[in-house]
Amino acid sequence: MRRFTLKPLLALLAAGSVLVAQAPAFAASPAPASPPETGGEWPRHGLDAAETRFSPLSAISADNVGRLGLAWHFRFDRPRGVEATPIMVDGTLYVSGPWGVVYAVDARNGQLKWQHDPEVPAGKGMHACCDVVNRGVAVEDGRVFVATIDGRLQALDAQSGRLLWSMRTFAIDAPYTITGAPRVARGLVIIGNGGAEYGVRGFVSAYDAKTGELRWRFYTVPGNPADGPDGTVSDRPLETLARPTWTGEWWRYGGGGTVWDSMAWDPELDLLYFGVGNGAPHDRDIRSPGGGDNLFLSSILAVRRATGEYVWHYQTTPGDSWDYTATQHIMLTDLELGGKTRKVLMQAPKNGFFYVLDRATGELLSADKYVTVNWASHVDPASGRPVETEGARYPAGQPFLVQPSQLGGHNWQPMAWSPATGLVYIPAQENTGFMMKEPAFRHEPGRWNLGVLTPPMPPDPALLEQARAAMRGHLLAWDPVRRRAAWRTPHAGSWNGGVLATAGDLVFQGVGGEGLAAFDARDGRRLWQSDTWLDILGGPISYTLDGEQYIAAAAGFGSSMHLTSSALLPGTGAPVPGGLFVWKLDGKGEMPTPTQRPSVAPPPATGSEAELAHGAARYARYCMQCHGAGAVAGGAMPDLRQSPYLKDAAQFRRPLLEGLLAARGMPGFADVLTAADVDAIRHYIIRMAHTFGNLPAQD
Repeated sequence: MRRFTLKPLLALLAAGSVLVAQAPAFAASPAPASPPETGGEWPRHGLDAAETRFSPLSAISADNVGRLGLAWHFRFDRPRGVEATPIMVDGTLYVSGPWGVVYAVDARNGQLKWQHDPEVPAGKGMHACCDVVNRGVAVEDGRVFVATIDGRLQALDAQSGRLLWSMRTFAIDAPYTITGAPRVARGLVIIGNGGAEYGVRGFVSAYDAKTGELRWRFYTVPGNPADGPDGTVSDRPLETLARPTWTGEWWRYGGGGTVWDSMAWDPELDLLYFGVGNGAPHDRDIRSPGGGDNLFLSSILAVRRATGEYVWHYQTTPGDSWDYTATQHIMLTDLELGGKTRKVLMQAPKNGFFYVLDRATGELLSADKYVTVNWASHVDPASGRPVETEGARYPAGQPFLVQPSQLGGHNWQPMAWSPATGLVYIPAQENTGFMMKEPAFRHEPGRWNLGVLTPPMPPDPALLEQARAAMRGHLLAWDPVRRRAAWRTPHAGSWNGGVLATAGDLVFQGVGGEGLAAFDARDGRRLWQSDTWLDILGGPISYTLDGEQYIAAAAGFGSSMHLTSSALLPGTGAPVPGGLFVWKLDGKGEMPTPTQRPSVAPPPATGSEAELAHGAARYARYCMQCHGAGAVAGGAMPDLRQSPYLKDAAQFRRPLLEGLLAARGMPGFADVLTAADVDAIRHYIIRMAHTFGNLPAQD
């Protein structure tokens, strides 16, 4: 089909061209103070309040890691995406699955102790940009805290799973979601939310851990001036710092700035740090046509834990136009810099620069490219601002191939810091994104509103393979003192998983399509691998029981990277449930394997070239974010190439125009699609089924 070219292909979430070579190792930087003792448990999301994800356990080491075997596995009872980091306290593993379902499992043998289902209405899934995932729970003082996709923060009894209290953090009909893990800090439970792509205004809230009472709320972008102050702790910084950096009628689009993932807490300074997300829409010329930095988008904020009072901020990407969130993993440590010990905050956000800040003052100490970056030449050390390159903001009619892409040089998957090596281990990515203004942008409330063009996947197997091959991820060991890479270990795919560092000189990481792997922390050599056939995207953890050290990770399909998901290797028709996998030395557990289901032959491809082009554009606008580029699903959502509705045009229209599957989470689109649109989408999916093959699916 001559209508499709390679350039639009680069808009398929991301496609990259930079391959990563193995780099020589450098000597480790001086190590800071030892991490706090955890007693062999994993009590917090990042192990400790500083979110370092460094386990002091060393029974499993580089010398014996080859003896690791599966101890046991526990399978979730429902499909969809899995991104959680487990928590282990008092012999129990607490892990969240899709929809915020919580499982309490015996950490010795995997026996289920209790399960809590928040019973989220299925229709709420339409507001989740990247599936109904949940990144974990918090556990403290006999309570388990979890946030649900529909905005409830809940406290459960850790022994029984009994619901102690439940607080709604936003209106049920608002297009917000929550996918992040709550954090607990001295009696407060802190939670943010997501939904920037759907037109919301971001905020973060703190609740009393015992009662659920709201203690404070901090809005991250200003609201409609006509509405007056919010009556919250953020009123003053929004009025004095943020509002002058916005123009036009940004509030019509929400503004964005959701706090959907990273947080860290310094108990000594009693400061809470959180990362703020992208703008809504992505194109600043739409939301703020007069320009401006649009505070506090793409920023790191420090507030007082007890009150939420503003202390400082640092904006990584002023006036964000590239979906460059600063919601990536934040970690705290002490570094020797210039002969002085500095209390620092470190982050590798989407925009491709690794930042080291003074965590007491927000002073920029360093900012260096950790992956290929072309939207900015460097960060000016005096002003702390990136120096943008010509054309990076994709003026009207001028596309820009941006590096990193909207997926970022590093996304939400957690990184780890080792005081033993002085290195930060980052699940990094090299990729390129196609950025171009959306012609005649029209805001659709409650739906995907980016303001940038999203071209469809062409029905060309060679281009699909080219896109997959061009996306490359690697495990990056970054020296924050010497400000350079110590080593890089490339992976076959790009959407690699979260990282754990241990005192056994090991780095564990989920590697897309290859399960869990262990690397030498000093030079990056791969020492061990266990193929779970399910992706491990969240952070692995380590704990001890009865004198034995364990490694645990939640596994399951589900992300925005359908093109490189391991789900594509065997192919999927129906969503696949994930689960919890636990390893120990000389473990003898049997690894589960997928069962195959017969593939369904697609109906004949009868659509005209015009229908295919129209269907491809409509699919890219309304279907791709859930069902995958080119109708190639990522394992957590139904693969439409296998849909039983595909055989009959009238039946295929019913879910989209009549809302037939609304109770199962598939919303209707009658307000934005016509019967002719739906028929064209069907023709496009059929063509993709023939082009890419109807692969056998898994249970």
